[in-house]
Amino acid sequence: MFPNVPIKILLADDHALMRKGLRRLLEARDGFRVVGEAANGREAIELAHEHSPDIVFMDISMPLMDGIEATRRIRHQDPSPRIIMLSMHVSNDYVQQALDAGAHGYVLKSSIGADALTAIQEVMAGRRFLSPKIVKAVAAESRGRPQLTSTVYMA
Repeated sequence: MFPNVPIKILLADDHALMRKGLRRLLEARDGFRVVGEAANGREAIELAHEHSPDIVFMDISMPLMDGIEATRRIRHQDPSPRIIMLSMHVSNDYVQQALDAGAHGYVLKSSIGADALTAIQEVMAGRRFLSPKIVKAVAAESRGRPQLTSTVYMA
């Protein structure tokens, strides 16, 4: 499923408990190495520059600089990290802002245990990933527009 070389992951969330739980989830599997943890958007930018992660799990709402702006800046300085937004927000506006900023995925914090590994697999393969609840919410908000039918779609 994942390459022999560990996937380097940066965790950015202002809640230490969220970072700790996600770290445990990832490090319980072979093929992942958490290279840093950031508590705000500014730290995320610094650590992304320092560690050149393959994946950044980025909280959308953080102090000093939110995840949307941090995503823009990380992608501007180095377009290679794949950024997966973490959020409690089930809203087309947030999803669109995240994708417009350069995020490759959007995972709800409430389903991180179920979605994290699939999100990594999909974005590492060059596809985008949205949590299933997000797809349903976006589809419901987009009346009159084509409905999304899959949690994974090509970029």
